[in-house]
Amino acid sequence: MKYAEVIGDPIAQSKSPAIHGFWLTALGIDAQYRAMQVSAEGLGDYFAERRADSDWLGCNITIPHKLAALDFVEDRGLVRSSIGAINTVFRDGDALVGTNTDAAGFYAPIADMDLAGQPVVVVGAGGAARAILFALSRVGVGRVTLLNRNPLKGAALLASFGLNGDALKLDAPVPPAALLVNASSLGMVGQPPLDLDLSALPDDAVVYDVVYAPLGTGLLKAARDRDLDTVDGLEMLIGQAALAFELFFSAAPPRERDDELRALLT
Repeated sequence: MKYAEVIGDPIAQSKSPAIHGFWLTALGIDAQYRAMQVSAEGLGDYFAERRADSDWLGCNITIPHKLAALDFVEDRGLVRSSIGAINTVFRDGDALVGTNTDAAGFYAPIADMDLAGQPVVVVGAGGAARAILFALSRVGVGRVTLLNRNPLKGAALLASFGLNGDALKLDAPVPPAALLVNASSLGMVGQPPLDLDLSALPDDAVVYDVVYAPLGTGLLKAARDRDLDTVDGLEMLIGQAALAFELFFSAAPPRERDDELRALLT
């Protein structure tokens, strides 16, 4: 049977099998979508084995492989020199091709926001942050404050996307911003919490957390306590998954059933 899967380490928290499984059943497609734990040391062997398996249609990629996976696949869209990380690999004949659906998946829920020239705060500097900064650079945001454990890495990341702003340590005060995005794993089950003081954010700010396990993160609870608009991790997860689903299974997922899918996932 044809199949696709999601890889990462850890992987038990992934909701991708439930999302793709829901769409496969809804469309009556005879295929599977699985979860596979793959260590950093085993990444090369994983792609070699899947390349030889004609039933394998591709994979989604989560922490910590979004950067390293680029070394094992074709980069036809020049993702390495733009976003610098991939979250999806699909088969094209005998070739394995890497791409990134995170940027579009991230931006879709906030596409109606006028972010041109507006200040933004981003937490994190990993693969998800790269996709998010890429998307923000394309809509012409104003100054970006990047909070990260390593400010030097954060500064280099801002420069790579041509963004003006400041790279600061995680415990730096949150400045006023139109949008605050947690692009890190902080707040995820099994990870340290993300404890930010949101008092400087204006009343019309939006707080966006890409973490989806748990769905009600501490950051989103703090934002809702202030009656700020929020976007949870399922929005980006479902959005990026829909683009990957078409690459794997050559069919558009039934997005008109998103409310039903969200209910299943929560």
